[in-house]
This record gives sequence, structure tokens and C-alpha cells, in this order.
Amino acid sequence: MPDPTFNPLETLARFGYGARGVVYGLVGGLALLAAFGSGGQAGGSRSALQALLAQPFGQVWLFLIAIGLFGFCTWRVVEPLTDADRRGSDMKGWAIRAGHLISGAIYAGLALSALNLALGQGSVGQGSVGQGSGGGEDQSAQDWTVWLMSKPLGPWLVGLIGIGIAATGLGFAWKAWRGDVAAYLVLPPDRKSWIAFLGRMGFAARGVVFVIVGGFLILAALNHSSAEVHGLGGALKTLQRQPYGWILLALTAIGLFAFGLYGLVQARYRHIDAPDLDDAKAAVAQMKP
Repeated sequence: MPDPTFNPLETLARFGYGARGVVYGLVGGLALLAAFGSGGQAGGSRSALQALLAQPFGQVWLFLIAIGLFGFCTWRVVEPLTDADRRGSDMKGWAIRAGHLISGAIYAGLALSALNLALGQGSVGQGSVGQGSGGGEDQSAQDWTVWLMSKPLGPWLVGLIGIGIAATGLGFAWKAWRGDVAAYLVLPPDRKSWIAFLGRMGFAARGVVFVIVGGFLILAALNHSSAEVHGLGGALKTLQRQPYGWILLALTAIGLFAFGLYGLVQARYRHIDAPDLDDAKAAVAQMKP
């Protein structure tokens, strides 16, 4: 007899938070090794996935991560369309919900990358492994920047996107400083303080890299040059090139690793009020023109 409390969307969401946490943990761990010159690399998400491919059972892990990221993408679409998190319909609520829809599309792309690697349709030589600051991720970002800049008002649009990403980074920084990072978590009282500490470290690190990535886009718009655009790996490399860059990179890497652990906590303890499948389908259908 099926469990009446089982909700497939909630299961997908929890698996998704966990998979996102694993990816951030890999990025942070590899960057931390790079900061201390221990063989890691300051790369982005795809770089981390490619590094995982070379490990024992790498294809299996990548396949599981791909499924999880597809689950996270699904939740990132359903949640804002149904307002499952009760964000509301004011300007702030719609801004958060729109941001989640965009992140859903981004994680769908990352899930496809993980699946391609798991199925042997990508190679470790591709992408950011051993290719400077960001490799394939940078190339992908530069390609869409070139495409967007070729459109009417393209540089303005690129600049606005950069401002939006940088503003998101500042929002993460504010959340790390003053926000309630455990707002959607149902935590045992004895674990709340250290989990909140993990969350603050993670949001602070994400704030740093988002501001840098947004800055890259703003510079690209001002200089009409897509070569200015870099992703997460490029942001980490930029930190590494600064005076005392190994310290900056190490602190940011620790924060990203902490956000990875925080993602695993979210997979277990996040409050997820997922609609059933019929309600979700109806909500999505209402959004169609």
C-alpha cells in the first residue's frame, strides 16, 4: 500500500538540495587545495564535475548528481509558479520567485553537463580542467554574451544582467550578515547554531563570487568585449591573483564548502510544502499564455 504522505516533488527537491550541496562542496574543496598548492584547482561547477569523473565510480556519482540536479531544477520551477514557499506577490516576492526560475534553468544546464559526462559524451579535456580560469564555463558565458550583444540594446542588457547578478551577490552578503539563514529549516535546537554558522559562511562566499561575476558582465558591457566575461571559476582565479590571493581564495573556498554542507542540511531539514502533482500541473498550465 503506497504511503499517503509520500510526495514525489518533495523527494525530488530534497535530492536536488543534496546534489547542489555536493557540487558546491566539490568546488570549495578543489579551490581550497588550489589555495594551498596541493593539486586542486580554482574552477567552477563543470570543472568540479569533470574532476569527479576521474575518481572511482565517477560515472555513477555523476549520474546520481545529474538526477539530483534535475530534481532541483524541477523544484525551482514548481516552487515559484505555485508559490510553495509563500514568498507572496509583492515586488520582493516576485523578484525572488523570478530568480528561482532563472536558477532552475541554470541548474538544468548543469544537470545536462553531468549527465553527458556520466554517459561518456564529454571529456575531461573539455571545459575548465586545465584550461585556465574557467575553461568551458567561460566559453559558454562568452558565447551567450556575444549573442546578446549582437541584439539591439545588447550591451545595455548585458550590463543590466551584470548589475542583477552583482545585486544578488550583495543580497547574499546581507543574508550572511543579518539574515535568518535557518528560516526555512526545521532544526533540532542543539544543531541550530552551528548550522546557521555554516549557512552564513556559505552565503558570504556566494556573495563574493556573485559580485565578481556580475562585475565581469558590467565590464564586458562597458568595453563591448565578451572576453571580459568569466564564470565561477574565473571569479575564484581573480581572487587567487590578488595580493595575498591564496588567503582570499582559501577563505572563499571554505565558505563554498560550508555552503555545500549547508545544502546537505537543507536536503534533510528544509521545510518543503510541495503541492501534489495535479496541483502543480494546474498551476503551470495557468501560467501559459
